[in-house]
Order: sequence, then structure tokens, then C-alpha cells
Amino acid sequence: MKQASRVSLHHPLSLIFAVLNPWVAFGILLLLAFFATYMNALSWADLTYVLPATSLGYVLLALVARFALHEQVSPLRWVGIALITGGVGFVAGGPSLTEHPEADEPCQREEPEVVVSSEVGS
Repeated sequence: MKQASRVSLHHPLSLIFAVLNPWVAFGILLLLAFFATYMNALSWADLTYVLPATSLGYVLLALVARFALHEQVSPLRWVGIALITGGVGFVAGGPSLTEHPEADEPCQREEPEVVVSSEVGS
């Protein structure tokens, strides 16, 4: 963002130029892709399955920042990551409502009941 000039709501043109920055536009596209895959995952699985998989990114991001990029990660951030991990563990320990059919058993669909009436209205 240092490439963009100062962004203010009082100058909408600077806001448009900031969004059109290739790095910002690429980040927005990645965010849209994440939300699309997240909604797709939530459409076939409960939150107790999806949330641990997505929140693992917070831990991985901090570990990559610390050990691969040699960035300073403050103790307060580690505490925040621990709290997020604990919350995810709490949610993941909840009841699961997603039912997956057994691989051996074919899916059985209930046939709708058809009611035929013999009475004829006059």
C-alpha cells in the first residue's frame, strides 16, 4: 500500500486508484475465491467440520511469518492465536449434524405418497 498515495473517504478518486492497484485487486480476487469455497464447504458440511479446517490458517500464517519470513510475532498475537484455537476446539467438540451415507449402502430416496381421492365434487 506504500505504492498508493494517501487514501481518504473525502477523495473518492484516491480510493478507486487504491482498489485498482494490482496487488490490492489480486487480494480482493483471492478473498472472493476464499468466500466461494467457504460457502461451498458449508453447503455440504457442518460448521464443526469446516471451521477447524479454515482457522488452521491463522496458526500456519503465524508460523510461516515467524520461521520462514523471520518476522517478529508478538506474545499478544500468540495469545490471540491460542484463544482462536481454543474457540475452534470448543466448536469442533460440539454435536455434528451432518450425516454421511455409508459407502456400502446406496442412497435411498423416499418416494412421495400419492393420495387419490374417489370423491367427485358436485
